[in-house]
Amino acid sequence: MFGLDFGLTVLLVFCLIAAAAFEFINGFHDTANAVATVIYTHSLKPRVAVIWSGIWNFIGVFLGGIAVAMGIVNLLPTEVLVDANLSHNIALILALILTAIIWNLGTWYYGIPCSSSHTLIGSIFGVGLAFMLIPGSHSVALNWGKVQDVGLSLLFSPIFGFGLAFLIMYLLNHFIKNKEIFKTPPVDKTPPMWIRSIMVLTCTGVSFSHGSNDGQKGVGLVMIILIAIIPVHFALDKSKDPSKLYSAAYSIEQTFNKIDTNKVKAEDIKLLKSITKSTNTITIPLKDMKSYSSLEDSKFFNIRKGIILITKQLDKITSGKLKTGFNFSETQIESLKKDTKTLKTYIEFAPFWVILMISLSLGLGTMIGWKRIVITIGEKIGKTSMTYAQGATANLIAAATIGASTGLGLPVSTTHVLSSGVAGTMVASHGRKNVQKKTLKSIALAWLLTLPVTIVLSGALFLLFRWLFSL
Repeated sequence: MFGLDFGLTVLLVFCLIAAAAFEFINGFHDTANAVATVIYTHSLKPRVAVIWSGIWNFIGVFLGGIAVAMGIVNLLPTEVLVDANLSHNIALILALILTAIIWNLGTWYYGIPCSSSHTLIGSIFGVGLAFMLIPGSHSVALNWGKVQDVGLSLLFSPIFGFGLAFLIMYLLNHFIKNKEIFKTPPVDKTPPMWIRSIMVLTCTGVSFSHGSNDGQKGVGLVMIILIAIIPVHFALDKSKDPSKLYSAAYSIEQTFNKIDTNKVKAEDIKLLKSITKSTNTITIPLKDMKSYSSLEDSKFFNIRKGIILITKQLDKITSGKLKTGFNFSETQIESLKKDTKTLKTYIEFAPFWVILMISLSLGLGTMIGWKRIVITIGEKIGKTSMTYAQGATANLIAAATIGASTGLGLPVSTTHVLSSGVAGTMVASHGRKNVQKKTLKSIALAWLLTLPVTIVLSGALFLLFRWLFSL
């Protein structure tokens, strides 16, 4: 399989199964949030609700793009992801997957809504930081710029969810004359069709958004596995024409070659040399090449690294975030943006079978094990039963927040966005005394502990596995 010996093939298959298991657990852990509102408002029967949600999770993974997936992959620098020692790469993969599964299962067992996003990202942080402790390793083992973006996204999304849900619920209470939507759903009958339609639509929105965001994290996890273990096959998208990759890199190289070095500062010359060096890692091995078959195995990693370095620098230059004395014309800026976009397509990809595997895992996971989290969301956040308006508002805010984050390529926690939205609607309706503090403390404690616990656990497992594999 992919030219690997039997032992490595078994390890690769095990890692892929473990990644599918993580996404399966993510399905019944996170997506229970989406179905809680329709179940507790009697808009759909539980079995119908979870099947419906599973279908839309499946669709969400397929139609959500791969921006979030690539954000997960890019948390780890390429040199960490592709270690020269394959056993070290396997130690990294096993550590982060097992940590994510252990924490997710533990919080699910106790019915605590916990973020699979926090769990996976904390696991990645852990192995990255542990890598820095190894003698002779690179001093930078995490993409700190991406870490900051992800951290802010995870921090502010539940605060945003609570505030917006509170505001919308407050406005509904004051301006909606039909008070039927503020009633507690009767146990023995389904709601009116118009209310039921709203509940189902908002549940669908959360399920689709969850698939398009959280499903991508599973895709990103699988791509980390494939790039780390078999970079020759997955460091670059080999379905794309190598000549176009060469042309884009050569075009960038020519643009920078026209710069008069006598008119720029020393730091600009240093940047210029860095970009030229990176373009050379692409143009030299790919010159006159029509197929990847004649490319040396080691060159795939070098080309990927070159693309990452170039696109990162050009994004800053063309956006104006990095001020230089290059004085590019508008035509040159547009050309650089176009070439940057072309380069990214060679490293930002996921094979169809990967997306299908994660879609099925997430969709099937949604249909199993949902009850523990549903009870917490539906019964244990507020002291009063959830009304139609509260359920619809929480779902609407969650779907919008997650959808916007997906568009920005940022991972967010479906669990924390929706549970904070439910809490916001409860406070807006009956004041803060309507919230069960014990439940919120458990959710908040899980939110606070997830990152440190998973960082320590994944880092320790990585160092342990690395030591065991070196015996």
